[in-house]
Amino acid sequence: MKVLEGVRVIDVSIAMAGPFAAQKLADLGADVIKVEPVTGEWQRHVSAGGARGNTVNASFLSLNRNKRSLSLNLKSPAGRRILTGLVETADVFLQNYRPGVADRLGVDYETLSAINPKLIYVSMSGYGQTGPYANRPGQDVLLQAMSGGLASARRGDEPPRPGPFFLADAFTAYSAFEGAMAALFHRQRTGEGQLVEVNMLDAIIAAQMQELSVATVGGVAQTPSDEIHAHSYIRAPYGVFATSDDFIALSFAEMDVLAKVFDDPRFEAFDSERDGFTHRDAISALVAENLKRDTTEHWLEVLGAAGVWVGPVYDYRQVVDDPQVRHNASFVEYDHPTEGHVKTPGFAFRLAKQPQEIYRPAPLNGQHTHEVLTELGYSDDDIDEFERAGVIYRDAVLATPELTH
Repeated sequence: MKVLEGVRVIDVSIAMAGPFAAQKLADLGADVIKVEPVTGEWQRHVSAGGARGNTVNASFLSLNRNKRSLSLNLKSPAGRRILTGLVETADVFLQNYRPGVADRLGVDYETLSAINPKLIYVSMSGYGQTGPYANRPGQDVLLQAMSGGLASARRGDEPPRPGPFFLADAFTAYSAFEGAMAALFHRQRTGEGQLVEVNMLDAIIAAQMQELSVATVGGVAQTPSDEIHAHSYIRAPYGVFATSDDFIALSFAEMDVLAKVFDDPRFEAFDSERDGFTHRDAISALVAENLKRDTTEHWLEVLGAAGVWVGPVYDYRQVVDDPQVRHNASFVEYDHPTEGHVKTPGFAFRLAKQPQEIYRPAPLNGQHTHEVLTELGYSDDDIDEFERAGVIYRDAVLATPELTH
């Protein structure tokens, strides 16, 4: 039996954070029904990085495994009636509409909790449901910029560089998943449903617990560096440096060790802890100068043998081929009915007694519409009439073969 087997989740979210949170529930065995417009969820039609699939884009594929798709027109009275019936059977409802949209569609917490008082309603937003920024677009790089974190790795007068993946979205998804699980546990004890509110701003601020506390408690300001340095609050050398042929990541090296490894007595003039902060540009410049003398492979071996914390700097192709990544089975592989053989990131944690698996690929739009409506008690004639009236959409592929691994 899967951890969340018997738990039904209605996922009406779009883009990344909401679908990712719902997928994490699905990976633990919840029956996640993705309710999407008859034209399909937005992410189906926008290719991340230009990676368009045959029918399912890579971005949609990566965020919607183990779900069923119910394609439904929520702007129609019949569509809302169907959703109401679904809510009566649900444990969790997850949405990331902009403030006010849920009210207009009649799927706000007050309305749905009146239908099902035990419902756990997860509401996700960019900045919160109220306040001066409530109606601003909650886009990842905007939240990264506003969170303060980018100032910790700034060089001189250069603009701060955002993280090259969707940090705010990912932290928000994990926060929503955590909130849903906590609410499910609370309901198990009390029988009560409740509203769970998550916003991207709070999530990315909370993720910087240590750094922001150094500023608020310790009173230490972030100061830019002229040389390579990846974090204002960590002593030099710290960051990614060029070698003679590639790059290398280096952190927390002791000055006496660097002096020996590089055969460079200039490092002996610095104290690791004290000068690592006050003279970080000078130390980083010396490290950069020395690392350019040989290859990444050479420095990984030599510095590693000396106890210095070093590591390779990969691109995505190299990540996939890394022996530890292969050993960990960090990626999962399966066959998809339209996209063929698929390889995507797997699971962030593992349960020894209840292992997670991919038992259902990312669905085609409306692939499970007929199935879900049948479960709600609608007849084939009812479903045919819904389709003729534009209330639903169901894909021609109505049955999915079992996955092969």
